Amino acid sequence: MKIKKKKIIIITVLAIIVSILVAAFILYWNNFRGIIPLIKKPSVNIAEVLPGSSKNITELNGENIPGDNKDEVEMDKEDIDASDDRNSKDPENREDGSILKLEKDFSITIFADDVPAARVLAVGPEGNLWVSQTGIGKVSRIIISDGISTGLDIIFDGLNNPHGIAFDPEDPYMLYIAEEDRVSRVRIEVEGFPEGALQKIIDLPEGGRHYTRTIGFAPDGRLYVSTGSSCNVCLEQDDRIAKILSFNKDGSTFKEFAGGLRNSVFFKWHPVTGQMWATEMGRDMLGDDLPPDEINIILEGRDYGWPYYYGKNIHDIDFDNSGEAEKRNQAVEPSFIDIPAHSAPLGLEFIPPLDNWPEEYHFNLLVAFHGSWNRTVPTGYKIVRYDLDEKVNYNGAGDFISGWLDESGTVLGRPVDIIISEDGIIYISDDRAGVIYRVEYLG
Repeated sequence: MKIKKKKIIIITVLAIIVSILVAAFILYWNNFRGIIPLIKKPSVNIAEVLPGSSKNITELNGENIPGDNKDEVEMDKEDIDASDDRNSKDPENREDGSILKLEKDFSITIFADDVPAARVLAVGPEGNLWVSQTGIGKVSRIIISDGISTGLDIIFDGLNNPHGIAFDPEDPYMLYIAEEDRVSRVRIEVEGFPEGALQKIIDLPEGGRHYTRTIGFAPDGRLYVSTGSSCNVCLEQDDRIAKILSFNKDGSTFKEFAGGLRNSVFFKWHPVTGQMWATEMGRDMLGDDLPPDEINIILEGRDYGWPYYYGKNIHDIDFDNSGEAEKRNQAVEPSFIDIPAHSAPLGLEFIPPLDNWPEEYHFNLLVAFHGSWNRTVPTGYKIVRYDLDEKVNYNGAGDFISGWLDESGTVLGRPVDIIISEDGIIYISDDRAGVIYRVEYLG
């Protein structure tokens, strides 16, 4: 009797284990096998095959504490000349032809390598390029001389997931940095080093699933910050989460600007209308094609649906099947443009009416698709151009740059932020490859 009972227990335990393993496999197969391209080692190091990459950025030696060593490490002229030779403006002769694909008459080169975890970009008042390196807790400055990156200064180290960086348009040497739990500011010297320590102006909610905080100055002179949700889909307990908030430069009059935003990591203001536009990442675990990621026009006081709605006000019945939520539908703003699910849209930039660019590009929108991790067939890993006119009429979209997901199914890079300089040069950060790209129109 005891032996029979023991066998029943063993069979029951084995059945439970097998059931758990089967359920785990089904969960993985339906939702997570798309993470394999991110785990696999890239077939090539993009920083070594794209033109312009000759280890053309050299980190300063030592700890690089401001005030200790302010000498810049520069490239030899031979290195710069060699880099120029590789940046051929003849698209037929570009070495990157089989790696990254661009729209006609554009070239892409490595502007700076050895910039691990590169995320948000900003042009400083001295004309250099600043970058947050979220994953390693740094904010650095890339020295630019005659359009070439010649050195890198680590300005701040040991920060708590620094992400957003912004210079005050009315006080260009005042730098603001958003860490996971705070926004701080510091005055920058003409040479580019801080005059003192960072001074906190506001606290932010810390922890949770989405911890990157992006900041930006609006045309009204106020600062805005995005705070992603703490979860995949839930009802938040902290009323500062899953929103875009605003405050004065000194941290006063901290208030909500818009809500119902699961993870609007990046936002920009339209150059004509002055309205805020933001990319939005939809929830996970609804399969390959739901919900869509979004591009939204953010209006003050509006609710953009999360966690109850997504896309064009589609009710998320997987999260909420009550009739109560349906009553909220008319108060929810629909998405402006839907993006394929799990594309993970991040940085966005409007193309200004540049004299040296064709008119067809004026006021178009570039968006960086960071790329999927939980889709059975990977998607994203590219820059998409949205055809818009100055009146915000939407006429379609197409790939501007693609190829970061190679033919072997491995990920060579993941584009993050996009900025365009006054002279029409596009800079793109990549937190997987640890590089900054430079894109130029050759027409």
